[in-house]
Amino acid sequence: MICPACKNDMIVVEYQRIELDFCPQCRGVWFDSGELELMLKSAKFDEASLNEISRLAEVQTTEKTRKCPICRQTMAKNTIGRKSPVLIDVCPRNDGLFFDGGEVHQLITQLPASELGKENPVIDFLSEVFKATG
Repeated sequence: MICPACKNDMIVVEYQRIELDFCPQCRGVWFDSGELELMLKSAKFDEASLNEISRLAEVQTTEKTRKCPICRQTMAKNTIGRKSPVLIDVCPRNDGLFFDGGEVHQLITQLPASELGKENPVIDFLSEVFKATG
């Protein structure tokens, strides 16, 4: 898969039932719809499905538009998260969504403190692999 942000080849990162496409250049992450839902449900976020996220009002931003790496349509800009909204790119056909480098970690840090302290191998894996680099 080609990265929608920097146009470099992405690699597949797999853990348990979650398979993600990761760009080693810009550290962007592509979630197919099924993988996204597994992550959001395990993280106990209100926006638990791609359909729900894609129905949110599109955010106006100066960030460059991107094309979905699957259907090649221009993706919408939406935000998820409550404390500090994270701007993501959402496929209009619900093929998936794209997080820029560090944004998966930003989303995970918004979990309630009661959830962060619990053993959750999926969240631990995502937090470690996709944390922001200094």
